[in-house]
Amino acid sequence: MDKYRIEAFLLNNSNCFAVQDLPFIKKHLESVDDSRWPFLSTIQLKDPQIALMLSIFGGPIGFDRFYIGDYLLGILKTLTCGGLLIWAIVDLFLIRNSTQEYNKSLLMQVTRF
Repeated sequence: MDKYRIEAFLLNNSNCFAVQDLPFIKKHLESVDDSRWPFLSTIQLKDPQIALMLSIFGGPIGFDRFYIGDYLLGILKTLTCGGLLIWAIVDLFLIRNSTQEYNKSLLMQVTRF
């Protein structure tokens, strides 16, 4: 894939991935065929900051989990009122990493050969 496209993609989306994953993602994107670029340019990555805000304000009712696509966990979190608020508090610390992992797995699915 074109070096400038990769740099532009990473510049625009670096906040959506963990810092330690960026070299791996860059190396992976360099090996991806140019025919995958239309798919790559249309994916909707989730912002970890938005997930954190949803966790702060809507964590007990599962908004954060619904946002990143964990629908089953979102439903369970809603039914248990955030695991009696314990799960909601734990998610305040874990939701950013969960969002970054979601973005990484989505990127790998889209760029699969």
